[in-house]
Amino acid sequence: MGKSLKELVVAPQLLTAGHRMCAGCGAPVVMRQLLAAAENPVVLGCATGCLEVATTIYPYTAWRCSFIHSAFENVAATMSGVESAYRSLKRQGRIGGEMTFIAVGGDGGTYDIGLQALSGMLERGHRVVYVCYDNGAYMNTGIQRSSATPLGADTTTTPSGRVSAGKGQARKDLLAIVAAHDIPYVAQASPSHWRDLARKARKAFQIDGPAFLNLLAPCPRGWRYDTAQTIELTRLAVQTCFWPLVEVEGGKWTITYRPKEKKPVTDFLKAQGRFRHLFTPENRHIVDRLQAEVDRYWGTLQARAAGPDDGG
Repeated sequence: MGKSLKELVVAPQLLTAGHRMCAGCGAPVVMRQLLAAAENPVVLGCATGCLEVATTIYPYTAWRCSFIHSAFENVAATMSGVESAYRSLKRQGRIGGEMTFIAVGGDGGTYDIGLQALSGMLERGHRVVYVCYDNGAYMNTGIQRSSATPLGADTTTTPSGRVSAGKGQARKDLLAIVAAHDIPYVAQASPSHWRDLARKARKAFQIDGPAFLNLLAPCPRGWRYDTAQTIELTRLAVQTCFWPLVEVEGGKWTITYRPKEKKPVTDFLKAQGRFRHLFTPENRHIVDRLQAEVDRYWGTLQARAAGPDDGG
């Protein structure tokens, strides 16, 4: 049994206040929501990135659990080794009890340079929950584009101007890539829908095998928005279906939230400075292309989630 909602609210915080993440950053919000659902002692490995550098500035730490800093690209490999060592020690009778192993990386360290290590961890079947906090670029190193960066976004390596109108490619479908490894549990969640996030975290922690969670974590500096609007932005991401809430359990795709009225993607874009250049006549076609991409992906998800009882 997982924790009740009341228990989640009052659960001990494994990520404390007083860290140095930017005001309005989505990463500590999703991590606190996630960790509140943990019931066993946690061993957390964190790839180099915003979350790591701003919570472990020597000689201080904001973590109240076992914490391991890994390089940008290998947190999945690191936690594979830790989980293997734990199983070996347990077989030898040198350690007892259950533990939860979590690997954490940003989208740069997950979609891109950490994808090989992640794939290996999933294929080998380590009992590790991999968590990606997706802020849509390499924020820690200067807001460079990643394969999670949305089409048309202005970044330091895809700057908008006379030559370019932002990133020219759509986002990578990481959920499908991870689900193709045929692991027990894959899910995508948003801090705006925290009950959904907590439920998925509980499932992931209870899985006997690898699990993957993709969590939306806005970056005020990279997205260029008012820091008070973080949760509202994530809500708009869900309501426009830019960031659908889904899970894949035992190979079965399920949409866990369907907006009553699907909002246009412009509602999500217009509050962010990284998309400001798109609201000009010469770039309107990019907004149309992005809307078409969101619609296409939403349709793909609905097809994946369709079953014999609903026309699939």
